[in-house]
Amino acid sequence: MSQIISFSSDKEFASDLENLATKSGYNNRSRFIRDAVLFFADIKQRGELNDMPDDLIIEGHLIVYYQHGSDQKLMVSHSDILEVASYNHSSLKYSHSCVDVIQVKGNASNVRTVVEKLQNTGNVDKVTFTTAPMRNEGCC
Repeated sequence: MSQIISFSSDKEFASDLENLATKSGYNNRSRFIRDAVLFFADIKQRGELNDMPDDLIIEGHLIVYYQHGSDQKLMVSHSDILEVASYNHSSLKYSHSCVDVIQVKGNASNVRTVVEKLQNTGNVDKVTFTTAPMRNEGCC
């Protein structure tokens, strides 16, 4: 069930809001504002991965772009410091890269350790970690 929430802003922001939402890929201002608020709150409450307390349990997705011949997918999928829930491998024909998307859970310190190891693995082009948003209830 929807609930209307209103807020005040200056005229310039109000006139740019529709454009901001559209440029960000949203057809609906309300969803854009909702997602922006949730993202901002998550960053303010938990911070970026490097700023999270070592013992904070987090889950999310490791995304690793690399060239064939490197061993990093074995390093993550057989990790003894992170719980791996799912693993997906794709070959990107246009960018001539491979990409592994790995859903992991563990403490922030261990996630940072794995990210750092991957960043220092030969043939790895890019490593990112996206934390899952925290909710008190919902699906799953």
